[in-house]
Amino acid sequence: MLTTLTLLPLFLPFAPPSLASIGDGYKLPPPEVVELLDAAPSPRISMSPDRKWMVLIERNAMPSIAEVSRPMLRLAGLRIDPVASARYRTGYDRGLVLRNLETLEDTRIDLGEVTGIASVSWAPDSSRFAFTGPSAPPESGGRGTTELYAVDVDRPTGWWRITPRLNTVLGGFDWLAGSDQILATVVPEGRGEAPAEPRVPSGPSVQETAGQTSPVRTFQDLLKNPYDADLFEFHATSELRLFDLEPNEQNPASRGVSSRVVGPAAMYSSFGVAPDGEHLLVTRIERPFSYLLTYWSFPSTTEVQNLGDPKEEAHVVEHKPLDAGIPIGGVREGRRSIQWHPHAPATLLWVEAQDGGDPKREVESRDQWFAHAAPFTGEPEARWATEHRARGLAFTEDPAHVITSEYDRDRRWTRSILHDELRDVEPVAIEDRASADRYGNPGRLMTRQRADGRSLVRLDEGLAYRAGSGSSPAGDFPFLDRVDLLSGATERLWQCAEGEYESVVALGEGMLFYTSRESATEAPVYRLHSGDQIVNLTEATPPPAWLDEVHKELVTYERSDGVPLSATLYLPPGHVEGQRYPLMVWAYPREFNDPGTAGQVSGSSARYTRISGLSHLALLTQGYAVMDGATMPVVGDAETMNDTFREQIVASAQAAIDFAVERGIADRDRCAVGGHSYGAFMTANLLAHSDLFATGVARSGAYNRTLTPFGFQSERRSFWEAPDAYFSVSPFMHADKINEPLLMIHGEIDNNSGTFPIQSERLYQAIQGNGGQARLVMLPAESHGYRARESVLHVQAETIEWLDRFLKPEERPD
Repeated sequence: MLTTLTLLPLFLPFAPPSLASIGDGYKLPPPEVVELLDAAPSPRISMSPDRKWMVLIERNAMPSIAEVSRPMLRLAGLRIDPVASARYRTGYDRGLVLRNLETLEDTRIDLGEVTGIASVSWAPDSSRFAFTGPSAPPESGGRGTTELYAVDVDRPTGWWRITPRLNTVLGGFDWLAGSDQILATVVPEGRGEAPAEPRVPSGPSVQETAGQTSPVRTFQDLLKNPYDADLFEFHATSELRLFDLEPNEQNPASRGVSSRVVGPAAMYSSFGVAPDGEHLLVTRIERPFSYLLTYWSFPSTTEVQNLGDPKEEAHVVEHKPLDAGIPIGGVREGRRSIQWHPHAPATLLWVEAQDGGDPKREVESRDQWFAHAAPFTGEPEARWATEHRARGLAFTEDPAHVITSEYDRDRRWTRSILHDELRDVEPVAIEDRASADRYGNPGRLMTRQRADGRSLVRLDEGLAYRAGSGSSPAGDFPFLDRVDLLSGATERLWQCAEGEYESVVALGEGMLFYTSRESATEAPVYRLHSGDQIVNLTEATPPPAWLDEVHKELVTYERSDGVPLSATLYLPPGHVEGQRYPLMVWAYPREFNDPGTAGQVSGSSARYTRISGLSHLALLTQGYAVMDGATMPVVGDAETMNDTFREQIVASAQAAIDFAVERGIADRDRCAVGGHSYGAFMTANLLAHSDLFATGVARSGAYNRTLTPFGFQSERRSFWEAPDAYFSVSPFMHADKINEPLLMIHGEIDNNSGTFPIQSERLYQAIQGNGGQARLVMLPAESHGYRARESVLHVQAETIEWLDRFLKPEERPD
């Protein structure tokens, strides 16, 4: 093989590395960046339903490359940890602390054989919580099986070992009403060894199509051959087991667990018990599988079983075939969103398309909700029709009220309607706005968990509560409202003060509510509001000493066509008025139907500046200014807006640079642009179709849209319907015009739809072949986002070195 050693054109007074140069291992950024990124993050929290307890979930800053590189199977759109019988995770949390929210006393939880924390789940009555994680028996040499434990809050120094064989590849576990039973998917008894890969192929993999139209998005990690299919079935198969927690009244320290199989070995993708506690709804994935679709599109059977007698004949709700032939932006025919009605003993609800699943078909109602009560004889009852595509159901604590949500694809519009089940009254629209309208967002409806674990919209004397971000032209000011859903009358109970960012996370009984509070220089803490009294429930992580010297500001400016734009401006520590800096504009394009919503401001300069992981804000430590989240709206008709994608992002970038230069913080020849995923796509386009930036940084991008021919992002047309648009927006097609240096970074096992690693490899080759300047960094064992400490620090080092080369000419070596 001939290795090309030709050097790139010399844009610098020193020669860049040769095209065939091989790296010397992982790099480290400057020490101050390493220290910043290695700082332990604040714990995550899980609050009990009665709000009397909190579990603090301690985390590591970053996992090691050894942990990220452990064995993984990539099957049917899933990534599987074959040792732990679990979805693959890049890292686990490291510790649990139980905090009494009345006394603020802490108890550290003994993790037993568990070597990391995957999940925490509270029992409905708040008397105990469960946690899961992998064990590592000495003989395994690494992560072991997945354990399921439960901890009683009144005896937190001990725990119940529910099972060492939890299987979370497709399933998981749920608490049942009473909080003394858990339903879980576990590795079947006597499962045996996984299928061995054939040493000699048994034959070719064959696919055939015969005229059926079946546009498919470009998924990754798909099945490739019969062996893959067998391996997927092996790891996805579990038995459904009901566990009883049996306390010993004579010896409280002694805890017993018994169990029984309620579902034989199968590929269970979902399960749920009816409010009556007697009926069990299960969905099982079945063969034949597909080489083009992911597991959630495989055939399945949904049925209702008798929880007390699994041998009793089940009621089949639906046999779903393979999800093939679904129009772009459409849904499958048949029963979707099958669920239990929370206010009935055992009534099923589901929705069915009335337009054949085709969003382009003209119909009066796109979807229809149905109900069918046990014993499921007779015909299902049609309940609520939606004009547009159904988005879901919500139920209030009043059994009379149900809320249907729908989405108008053409207008990008969302609507929620309150129906009265008991009285003959007209439905009431309780939300009706453009989905991108942040100013008009009334906030989310607050819920309360019932004794059986189901969450319903909370009502106090008939009034509901909403908590929202409170977006406004001045930024975000979160709020808590009390609202009459029928009349729309609203009372503002609380709103975040100026100079800080505080948002509601949960409601307590009466007028108690819980918030997360932070400021530009103060890390988040959780607080309890009780009238005029405010109590801190957690402690803030100490910020870096230099953080209070960083200038942070929410700025607004205008595009040449009048569309308002915004960004969060950061200036490095020790900023002096009038000083100009090398500037990074970091952005991600978003689509809007109209300039009004496109120009709305979001964000707050009062948010805490936590710099972690891949954050481009680490550049502040190196004397860079950053315009973070610089808005790049693409405005127009939903069907054709990408026809002007290039022109609109160039105009937005021009406006950002004009603002920075006129503000006196940047020079036009020392500006860089960067982005991740669709932001990387934007970055390459800006370098190809403008000369605004001296260089760019593109992470995990897609650059040739002919490789995503059935749509991308919000594009609804296929390549064959709009070839000119696909060609126009593909940086690969214009690689000869990318005449500024481009740093591309990509994970070698990126599993995001469309952003195949080959996208970066081919753009790099195209730029090289046309005499441009680029650097390609492929990260081993990394996916769409990069997690390992070694990878993250290397990305930061590459980014800083690259930008210093092109934006700090005074620091270049002679």
